[in-house]
Amino acid sequence: MLVDSRRRTTVRIAWTLILGFFLGGLLSVLAEGLPDSVARDFVLTSVSASVGPLSVDLVAIAFDLGPVVLTLNFLTLVGIAIVALVARSLI
Repeated sequence: MLVDSRRRTTVRIAWTLILGFFLGGLLSVLAEGLPDSVARDFVLTSVSASVGPLSVDLVAIAFDLGPVVLTLNFLTLVGIAIVALVARSLI
């Protein structure tokens, strides 16, 4: 069964970003053990963007989605790049 290449590309990009965020988060946690220096400050300086909270009230159910926060730093971008390179070499 053939899969639409546009859908496959979108799914591949989504998984690359998700796994890259996780790898970048892991690298950030590991980098916290580095001694205090300018390089440590550079790789751990973060930029955060948040959306929310979002309240949805339907007739049968009501729920709140708390603030969704996206935090980026240099190591997150490195994680995304590593995952993208691995995904490109596997496919």
